[in-house]
Amino acid sequence: MKKAIVIGSGFAGLSSAAYLAKAGVDVTVIEKNEDLGGRARKFKASGYTFDMGPSWYWMPEIFDNFFGDFDFTTKDFYDLIKLDPGFKIVFQESTMEIPANWEEICLLFDKYEKNGAKRLNSFMDDAEKKYSIGLRFLYNSPGLSLSELLRKDVLFNANKLQLLTTYRKHIRRFFSNEKLISLLEFPVLFLGTSAKSAPALYSLMAYSGIKQGTFYPMGGFARVIESMVEICKKNGVKFLTKEQVKKINISKNFATSVTTINQELEADFIIGAADYAHVESKLLEQKFRNYSSSYWESREFSPSALLFYIGVDKKLKKLEHHTLFFDEDIEQHTTEIYETKVWPKRPLFYTCCPAKTEEKLAPKGKENLFILIPIAAGMKDTEELREKYFQITLKRLENYCQQKIVNNIEYKKSYCIKNFEEDYFAFKGNAYGLANTLLQTANLKPRIQNKKVKNLFYTGQLTVPGPGVPPSIISGQLVAEEIIKSLAKK
Repeated sequence: MKKAIVIGSGFAGLSSAAYLAKAGVDVTVIEKNEDLGGRARKFKASGYTFDMGPSWYWMPEIFDNFFGDFDFTTKDFYDLIKLDPGFKIVFQESTMEIPANWEEICLLFDKYEKNGAKRLNSFMDDAEKKYSIGLRFLYNSPGLSLSELLRKDVLFNANKLQLLTTYRKHIRRFFSNEKLISLLEFPVLFLGTSAKSAPALYSLMAYSGIKQGTFYPMGGFARVIESMVEICKKNGVKFLTKEQVKKINISKNFATSVTTINQELEADFIIGAADYAHVESKLLEQKFRNYSSSYWESREFSPSALLFYIGVDKKLKKLEHHTLFFDEDIEQHTTEIYETKVWPKRPLFYTCCPAKTEEKLAPKGKENLFILIPIAAGMKDTEELREKYFQITLKRLENYCQQKIVNNIEYKKSYCIKNFEEDYFAFKGNAYGLANTLLQTANLKPRIQNKKVKNLFYTGQLTVPGPGVPPSIISGQLVAEEIIKSLAKK
């Protein structure tokens, strides 16, 4: 039986481990932290339960496909709730709730723009085509050969993907109302790049988040991780936690083993599911690396984040499960993330109150509140800056909710760039991976296979297909499939 070692237990690592184990490979997952799940870990404190990272459940087919490949459904592991409203946006002088019902969403668009529903249906028809084409491409494109881009189905549909048109320009062909434009731009602004840099292809994100709807897995994203771990264990995957890998050992251009803080483990295949830049720069000798340090410095990264996990001893008014605060200048904050790369003067932010959907996540009558401020990767991170921005967001929350909150906080924890670097070895403390720009799409992303060490692979948000939970699940599958193909040839 061939042996594989997976470094890191996030969505991509668990996905690759599960598929390899199902194919008969002896798989060991090594995780430096005490808990499995990478950025999707959870923690409990003072009676409150917090998901540490992902909170938006979009692209449900990808989760369904994963569990289906192991003869399960998501229902075998968790209940999936469609949120209604899916989310709320707070503007300076008004709010907008996005209903779960499509007809109600169309009525909402009619309210803001003449023929808004008609325009929305046209926009979403186009986005749905991109979504369908995009999913097929993601599942069949490991980014190892340009021939992937020359397949008949890709060439035939290339013009429909609008890779050379920006997402912002694409939206403005349909809409002129700034609030509707902000709504449609949000999926890429908070989850990957600026709308003026992303290809129009990424309207597929708006299709998933608005047309398909926003879901919540009961138990949170940690329950999704636990479900994937269960599948891994059913297929024989072994897990080592609190075990940091210090080196990947190479002999005659073949990865033979990894050295951890405690031992050396041999393998026929090694998969770096930890931060790609860390695996290359810290675990490999320079002569075996795919990319130089200057390469990583030249990449455009998605935002990092300043996060707050807060336990409040009362219910908060007016907040939904997901609430986006767009009550400041969106353009200014976007520029500060992607161009000037400074701490935002008047930040946009996002709040998540999952206990509004799943009450047991907080003590009765109380609220577990998650706050996220997107910031540029690589920023200076100090306790003073964290507290400054906590006070900014708290004041705006109190003004919006029309409640005093500061004296009702029972628990508070911040998490920012230094934590991303310490916990995940994230390059510049990035939270989401590489930005989804045209020059960082498909085969232009870092390769999943080492060019010099053929049995060494990489998976996760810094390689194909890209950032986000669903693409990471696909990324793990793509790597596993490449390894399984190589075994079939022998």
